[in-house]
Amino acid sequence: MSDGSPLFQFRPRLRTANRVAIVGAGFSGTMLALNLLEQPDVEVLLIERDRGRMGTGVAYSSLESTHLLNVRAANMSAFADRPEHFCNWLSARGLGCDDAFVTRATYGRYLRETLADALGENGARLKLVNDEVLAIDEGDGRVSLSLVNGGPIEADRAVLAIGNLPPHDPPALADERLPANLYVRDPWATAFEEGLPEDASVLVVGTGLTAIDVILRLDARGHKGLITAMSRRGLRPHRHLEGLSWPKPVLARPAPDLSALVRWARTEAAQRDWRLVIDSLRPVTQMMWASADREKRARFLRHLRPYWDVHRHRLAPAVAARIDALIASGRLRFRAGKILNARAGTDTLILDWRARGQSNIATLEVARAINCTGPQGDLIRSADPLVGRMLMAGRIRPDQLRLGLDIDREGHVIGAGGLVSKRLLAIGPMTRGDLWEVVAVPDIRVQVSALARRLVNAHWTAGEGL
Repeated sequence: MSDGSPLFQFRPRLRTANRVAIVGAGFSGTMLALNLLEQPDVEVLLIERDRGRMGTGVAYSSLESTHLLNVRAANMSAFADRPEHFCNWLSARGLGCDDAFVTRATYGRYLRETLADALGENGARLKLVNDEVLAIDEGDGRVSLSLVNGGPIEADRAVLAIGNLPPHDPPALADERLPANLYVRDPWATAFEEGLPEDASVLVVGTGLTAIDVILRLDARGHKGLITAMSRRGLRPHRHLEGLSWPKPVLARPAPDLSALVRWARTEAAQRDWRLVIDSLRPVTQMMWASADREKRARFLRHLRPYWDVHRHRLAPAVAARIDALIASGRLRFRAGKILNARAGTDTLILDWRARGQSNIATLEVARAINCTGPQGDLIRSADPLVGRMLMAGRIRPDQLRLGLDIDREGHVIGAGGLVSKRLLAIGPMTRGDLWEVVAVPDIRVQVSALARRLVNAHWTAGEGL
């Protein structure tokens, strides 16, 4: 705590936003809307181009019974100030709570019903707009949003809640001539299992959470052939353990040097379960990221990110057990290697690859390869029309490490030349360049709650050193 400074201090902002337009109605956008509605006299326009994902986004629109949340239900309340909200919703429907890992379909239903309740109570102040935003412009103290089928819409502020961008093609699979039946570029944009013989060999490019989802869906749809999951290191997510006590938070900031941090984590893990060590860093992860310079962040991404991801983003025990069973049956294998090139055969995809640490090149022939490298944030490589137009207009720019949108510490987007927008903000995973840990519900719900208060000048900001 800084000498003589109050623990909290009120910081005046621009005049209150009476009308807020939110672009994207996934978890981030929906929960910002619901938090804003708790403030009086605020009108909210929630804009989503995909009606089927209104309130859920991509993450929670899955209907697969095998797709479980990666966080226990007890920590999945949509509201930062109401930790029991989701558990109460589950209990009211006889679904239990405690340490359960419920399906993502159940969580999507929870979000849709919560949004519907808010619409019923605040229909005069909440408008759901099923449309696509073409452009966002500022002028005369307002923001104007041009829509494909309507508009323009005017607001005091606009907030980009566009979620994750689709995966980028690995270099060896970037050839646009590869047939769609042999190479699936985005597993969430198509029914990737359609037309696939049940005994066909499949390559899953990537070994993280997206790969796990795709593998489970293939298995649930009756696929019996060999699945090879490949990434540079071949790492796969670890499992949650049941019955662990709640982790003791880290009270002092760990050493900012990455090597020292790894040594600290290893020492702590030798004394207690490593999951508790990783979880104990949660309250200070954003602080650690904020205090790191560009070079240190780049080193983390280059050397430690894959290991952080598989330890931090873990699998529900039931999901991990299904993956273990597939491996034991010989139907699933994980490989560490690099795909060097790919070419289409008559009805197969032929790939040359090199195993990690090896010099010889092997060949893999599959009926289909599925890009499971996970969501990306590089604006330069994005095919999203709105992102492309805003980049061309200089309204937005990538953050230094191209993890997402460049923003200031209060969420205002930064455009070409370093110009900070007064009326255009961003939330959710595309702000990971500034916050890093902002992809899971527990982090996003805090972010949207704080932003809602700032937009109506009803916020208290933590003092320096807290």
